[in-house]
Amino acid sequence: MNFYSYLQLLSFALVAYVIYLITPKKFRWIILLTVSTAFYLWNSGILTVFLLASALCTFFAGKVLSHFQERFNEEKKELAKEEKKKLKAYYTKQKKLVVLIAVLLDLGMILVLKYTGFFTDCLGALLRPFGFNSEIQPLSFALPLGISYYTLQSIGYIVDTYRGKYKAETNFAKLTLFLSFFPQMTEGPIGRYDHLMPQLTAGHGYSDERFIKAATLVLWGLCKKTVISDRASYMASTVFNNYYNFGGTSVLIAVLLYTVQLYTDFSGCIDIMTGIAYLFGVELSPNFRQPFFSKSVGEFWRRWHISLGTWFKEYVFYPVSLSKPFMLLSKVCTAKMNKYWASIVPTGCALMVVWLGTGFWHGADIKYVVYGLYYFLIMLLGMFFEPLFAKISAKLKIDRKSHICTGFAIFRTIVLVCIGMMLFRANTITDFGAMLYRIAACQDLNEITSGYFLTFGTDWQDMIVINSGLVLMLIVGILKEKGKDVTGIIANSKIYIKWSVLMGLILAVIILGAYGADYKSVDNIYAQF
Repeated sequence: MNFYSYLQLLSFALVAYVIYLITPKKFRWIILLTVSTAFYLWNSGILTVFLLASALCTFFAGKVLSHFQERFNEEKKELAKEEKKKLKAYYTKQKKLVVLIAVLLDLGMILVLKYTGFFTDCLGALLRPFGFNSEIQPLSFALPLGISYYTLQSIGYIVDTYRGKYKAETNFAKLTLFLSFFPQMTEGPIGRYDHLMPQLTAGHGYSDERFIKAATLVLWGLCKKTVISDRASYMASTVFNNYYNFGGTSVLIAVLLYTVQLYTDFSGCIDIMTGIAYLFGVELSPNFRQPFFSKSVGEFWRRWHISLGTWFKEYVFYPVSLSKPFMLLSKVCTAKMNKYWASIVPTGCALMVVWLGTGFWHGADIKYVVYGLYYFLIMLLGMFFEPLFAKISAKLKIDRKSHICTGFAIFRTIVLVCIGMMLFRANTITDFGAMLYRIAACQDLNEITSGYFLTFGTDWQDMIVINSGLVLMLIVGILKEKGKDVTGIIANSKIYIKWSVLMGLILAVIILGAYGADYKSVDNIYAQF
């Protein structure tokens, strides 16, 4: 999505909101379903059939799981303890089979549509050493909007139903609304059924405070996207696509700008969609919490793309950690190692599975797998050296919570994250290595003093706008870190203050937004995943 797409989306959302408000309360969820279906058809056309297939699979899996649970509850009443155990084991086995089939169907759709080209490329590379020199033409398919997000929502719902967290939804239309609620379809966040469904069906009315908070979020997100992200994209794209023409200084600045671009693009889109959802009275799960204030890479990922990290922790890390092979590994480690290492080894193995999955989720390319393993390695090394760092700090009487140590930890985390961002954006792993070498070699430092880096896409006026925007974001971030509800403060302030803020944001988008004849359209980065 680009600026003009957002204008269309906002017009669409406002019309939908008016219809929503004039509809009787008990039918408002039907308006949300209709609007979400129209939005999806508008963006995906015939590919909507895959969303429908996922919804059907999810619905019937949930129904069967609840049916098995009800049968078990009924049949166990008259049984002795041992017979109850046998009956429970039988139904647990049946339920696991249902979960396996449903999850494989969900994953099968995304694997075929998103990863077929990757698999055919890998097959060609494997066969080439054996004399199969003919190129295997990679297959590719058009991707339905949001398939990476609604697939994870579907799997989460099925697993939670299996665990007995809640009963299965009996209304297919309501379950479809949960999977297809339109503000979540472009870049998430990944929702939970028990969090979303009560809000989607509540039929909220109009509220001045809610409208102002929603408008503030939408306009703040538009500012981040159009004023900062789209402006930073020009130099970043130019250098990443032609890094061999630039020195290390320009490459370093491009990496920093891409980090800014990705964060403001992704979080800006989330703000816009969160604001639209809030207009209808639906509070989406938070997806960012000032990630660049993090003191470690692990903390960064607890603050960045929160819904994805939470999903992998809940539905991958814990199941893997509690699986029989890992429990056996834990027992072996406990018997052979000290307490600390006995916990680190199984945890590290489970983390590797999580980060392989996280990398692969981001894209059908080997660089994304390496991207996931990069963060896994950083976290593993952090756990490995933590006892040593603690001993050194104690011996030297260093207060690791002091302002200096905290500042250093934040700076170190930003450096490591920027390296990860460079790997994420580089066209190939080879390009990433070459760019990293150029930065490390400190080539062409005069590109700063000469202003050369300002001559290919992002000039000094753009840099002033970007840096001014970042200062404003820093101020807002500090207030949020202190527990301040910035949008709430604005919504509850005096009328001239709230409308001054809204008009200021509108003017910033109109005057400073990077759109129009002099700018090329920049689509959302995370929408491709």
